[in-house]
Amino acid sequence: MRLGEKIVFLTEADSVSGRAIIRRLSSEGASFILNSASGGVAIREETDRCRASGRKAFVVNIDTSNRDEVERMLDTASREIGEPDILVHNNDLTEPGTIEHGSEEWFRRLIDHNAKSAFICTQAVGGRMARRNRGRIVFVSSIHAEKPTGSSFPYSAAKGAVKMLTREAALRLGRCGVTVNAIEFGPVEGDDERFRSDLSLLYEHYRTKVPNAVLGTHDDLAEVVLFLASDESRYVNGADIRVDGGFLMHYMDAKMKQAAD
Repeated sequence: MRLGEKIVFLTEADSVSGRAIIRRLSSEGASFILNSASGGVAIREETDRCRASGRKAFVVNIDTSNRDEVERMLDTASREIGEPDILVHNNDLTEPGTIEHGSEEWFRRLIDHNAKSAFICTQAVGGRMARRNRGRIVFVSSIHAEKPTGSSFPYSAAKGAVKMLTREAALRLGRCGVTVNAIEFGPVEGDDERFRSDLSLLYEHYRTKVPNAVLGTHDDLAEVVLFLASDESRYVNGADIRVDGGFLMHYMDAKMKQAAD
């Protein structure tokens, strides 16, 4: 068991990525602190399976961009299940809008959910890890830390901020035995609608822009999360690992492999 006796704090358990991460990491022995907006309803299958196999699943519902809520939750979790050994920050909110007409509230909401929460959780959990001289922090970020969406600039700005947070935190927390890495993920099924843009053609025929013309899945993401959470990645720190099948290397549609029907 690569994560036997380890406790994972997962910041967005209800999402597709969250459920895939729970399934994969629990199969390697992890127990969990799961932040669930549904109060555990959306992840009942995963938590039931986890508990049935002897793992623990402590479900909470907090605003991860609120420092007081995060600290109070960690104090409670410490008594109930223990201190987190691994933080997986997978917050991922996008909403369409434009620079010309987007509201300040829209901008703040996306920045808070995607970036401020990463800072708050890193500071709170990372500080506890540093005092124990061990830990793993994994940010599930996006290829849009590198390339604009053309449809939601606060999303790209937030993911870019997480990219630099990864490096700054790796430099500081790495001195205390804590590794900090990011995964730049995408694209998956449905991203053409999610990032639909009247400025960019990035997601037009997006399957063929993956060199093998096969989209990835959240299970692919979970495998990389597992690697970064495990001792196998002990010498990986401050890295941005792109998990996109080569999507961002695309040049010309006419030269790309066509997707199978």
